[in-house]
Amino acid sequence: MKSIVLLVLLFLSILAGCSSSTPEAEKKESRADAALVAEQTTNHAVVVDQAGQAVDKARERAPEPPPPAESLAGAARMKPAGVLAPSVVYEAMPASAPPAAWNRESYNASRENGFVNAGRDPLSTFSIDVDTASYANVRRFVNGGNLPPVGAVRIEEMINYFTYDYPAPKGADPISLSAEIGPSPFHQGYQLARIGLKARDLDKEKLPPSNLVFLVDVSGSMQDANKLPLLKQALPLLVRQLGGRDRVAMVVYAGGDSVVLPPTAGNRQQEILAAIDRLQAGGSTHASGGIRTAYQLARQSFKAGGNNRVILASDGDFNVGVTSRDELTRLIEEERKGGVYLTVLGLGMGNYHDDTMEILADKGNGNYAYIDSLLEAKKVMVKELSGTLFALAGDVKIQVEFNPARVGAYRLIGYENRALADEDFRDDSKDAGEIGVGHRVTALYELIPAGHASIPQLDPLKYQAPQAAPAKGSAELMTVKLRYKPLGENSSRQISLPVRAVADGQTTTDFRFAAAVAGYGMLLTHSEHLGSFTWEQCLEMARAGRGTDAEGYRAELYRLVEASQLLARQRGEQPDAEPEPQPLQPLR
Repeated sequence: MKSIVLLVLLFLSILAGCSSSTPEAEKKESRADAALVAEQTTNHAVVVDQAGQAVDKARERAPEPPPPAESLAGAARMKPAGVLAPSVVYEAMPASAPPAAWNRESYNASRENGFVNAGRDPLSTFSIDVDTASYANVRRFVNGGNLPPVGAVRIEEMINYFTYDYPAPKGADPISLSAEIGPSPFHQGYQLARIGLKARDLDKEKLPPSNLVFLVDVSGSMQDANKLPLLKQALPLLVRQLGGRDRVAMVVYAGGDSVVLPPTAGNRQQEILAAIDRLQAGGSTHASGGIRTAYQLARQSFKAGGNNRVILASDGDFNVGVTSRDELTRLIEEERKGGVYLTVLGLGMGNYHDDTMEILADKGNGNYAYIDSLLEAKKVMVKELSGTLFALAGDVKIQVEFNPARVGAYRLIGYENRALADEDFRDDSKDAGEIGVGHRVTALYELIPAGHASIPQLDPLKYQAPQAAPAKGSAELMTVKLRYKPLGENSSRQISLPVRAVADGQTTTDFRFAAAVAGYGMLLTHSEHLGSFTWEQCLEMARAGRGTDAEGYRAELYRLVEASQLLARQRGEQPDAEPEPQPLQPLR
């Protein structure tokens, strides 16, 4: 019995010894845990830019974003005892869940044109726009399973992405004017006017020699497959179109800028292609320094009477040197005075700055395309080479005068950022867009007939006598006037076209297709002027306007409209149930 008692006492004493802990032991355990947290913390740093946002370098090195630095520092200062608390483990260790979508894209905000009372303001004036970037960018969004942001949709660029059958210029003028009138698909009883410009075509042998400077962004943000690697595939398509009369140079910029290819004859293709192949991405983005160097190089090799042009390829994410849009605008406006044009090629996604790229092309007497695939690069740099690179006329402006006896109100569809004051039309000091060899430009107006109840009404003027009623004898709806400067000249020339109403309402295939593209853009931007227009009507008009479509671009638009309708339905912008079919306007 005594032995049993002794064994119990011995067991209890052993348990008491195991459960006891000296203060020194507790300190050692705490220091060990704190060291573990500190070690985990220092292994996961975040590189931030001046605005406090993670830059591409952190994203490139760490596929999964680490927690904020302040949380990690707090975890390191904590004094855990025993097992780390769950919150400490979460803050100290990198998250295992996939990162959220990373998007710093930026676009200009624009206000949609509204209807203007033709009796009070019969003039509408704007600069032409030959850019096509918006359509390719919208396609990138839709093919990626997303509807584009409203700012990415510029309807005039979507319409002008496609070619239309306009009459060729005749006589001395290098540009022709044409117009077509038909019923509007957006409002019953309204009309739609299509204005078309066609620049003269030139045989390749008659094109002037080129002096090209490739200005390539090779900063760290350009390393994605759809940026610099895609550009390295695309530029050789252009290089192979050049000959011995042409000159090519190349400037790259990242943290600084450098000339990686001095002016080289276009027939020395192996040297040019080798320089392109050596391009690699890395560093920050000092675009302003590269712009200055590229224009300086273009001036050094300037060809009088030739095609002198800088071709800028970038995602627009400028973060070193001159970065504000106002400063970049002044820089480009100053550089363009030397007679060097600018072509802007946009690339990439996630951090794409469309607003910056657009303003550079606008202020640099240039054009703007977005390259989302090798096929798009072929379209821009091979199929449309003449229009992309060779300017035929500069400062091209359009002014439309409406006849208030026939037109009660009008609305220009698109061109919001190309509007000009009416006085600017005859002012040759005011800048406007260029038109390239063989280019076609389209503009659409929706018209409210005179006497219609929907005409916007204005208060009577107090300080002006009421104007006399316009004569009703004329059958003209409007007169389209165009001014342009021939290359190398400082004075503009003008051509005009009176446009009459058409009784039968018949329209061409091109008219219906252009209206479908405009309607697609209005659906994407939730236009307040859609009227009764639906996705189904847009699809029907796109199908009816396909025409011959040798390249398949119009068929692609139909598929984009169809995909966009499905995406809109998923987002709740359209009921799940099929809507009742709407009667189509008689577009024959």
